[in-house]
Amino acid sequence: MMSSTILKEADRVMTICNACRYCEGFCAVFPAMELRRTFSDEDLKYLANLCHNCRDCYYACQYAPPHTFALNVPRTMAELRLETYREYSWPHAMKSFFQNNGLLVALITALSVVTVSLLTLLFQGHDVVFGTHTGAGAFYRVIPYAAMVVPFMALAIFVLISLWKGFATQWRTVGGTPQELKHWPAHRQAIWDVLRLKYLDGGGYGCNYPDDRFSMIRRYLHHAVFYGFMLCLASTTVAFGYDHLLHRPAPYPFWSWPVLLGTLGGLALLAGTGGLLYLKRQMDRDPAAPETLDMDMVFTVLLFLTSLTGLLLLCLRATPLMGTLLIVHIGFVLGLFISMPYGKFVHGFYRYGALVKNAIEQARENN
Repeated sequence: MMSSTILKEADRVMTICNACRYCEGFCAVFPAMELRRTFSDEDLKYLANLCHNCRDCYYACQYAPPHTFALNVPRTMAELRLETYREYSWPHAMKSFFQNNGLLVALITALSVVTVSLLTLLFQGHDVVFGTHTGAGAFYRVIPYAAMVVPFMALAIFVLISLWKGFATQWRTVGGTPQELKHWPAHRQAIWDVLRLKYLDGGGYGCNYPDDRFSMIRRYLHHAVFYGFMLCLASTTVAFGYDHLLHRPAPYPFWSWPVLLGTLGGLALLAGTGGLLYLKRQMDRDPAAPETLDMDMVFTVLLFLTSLTGLLLLCLRATPLMGTLLIVHIGFVLGLFISMPYGKFVHGFYRYGALVKNAIEQARENN
């Protein structure tokens, strides 16, 4: 059961904001808020996931601390978002994973690296792990095909089911119907909003991040992370086709599509996550929800290390370090996969759901 304290605070904040409406040009939250006079729990959960945490409203607000009203929209929305992640998680027993999430993700990732290392050393031996392997199928000489492909295929299916179940729960919770979910113009608008990261532009001035100055840097770094991840996903997909359809196992030449896409994606991820980590160290913590800081930080570090080990593996794959780097990289990827439905990664799916609902509402309002 979601904390009534958080919902009451969100209701108080939105009610005062709805009377003021000074911040209506910053993002999608305030126009959506203005369509309502009172706020149900479903409304508040929807608005929390529609919020992109750009923070402009906090620094523009005349009722922010130290005013008696003490409005802190970014922190309140972040706290409520975290509660929705717990509520939407599937299986529901996994909701406790969002308690001390940063620590748990770090432990699971470390355990994944250790497990892959020990199993590979146990079954393959030191000579194989620390030897030099080149040519087609070199990676499979260190970690056999079945051991690399079968567990990740099974895990990927579970992750997709978990994410879909969570998304479906969110859609029902915010009052969405199956018919509305098939509203393709709303999906088109939501996808366009995602691809542009429209609501990280602060109405054209940028986010107040990491401090009270307007800046587009957070938006650009998020673009690097998003498109870097998508390029790496495309690289993996193309490599899967090369291996299973064309019977051309990795590693591939540098000018091949899997390597080019993976290299560009990895570099973008390194730049994006590295920049975001720097900004997180510098940011004003007053508008932040303390409960989410570790979750955000560990997820960003995990993406950074996954891309870093992948690029190092590419550069050193013809040396005796290949086996060690492959094991560590696979361990990080395994930790990332396991934590996907139960960590910061889910914010993209729930925010997309909120953007679809927002597109439906705005289209209805404008007709």
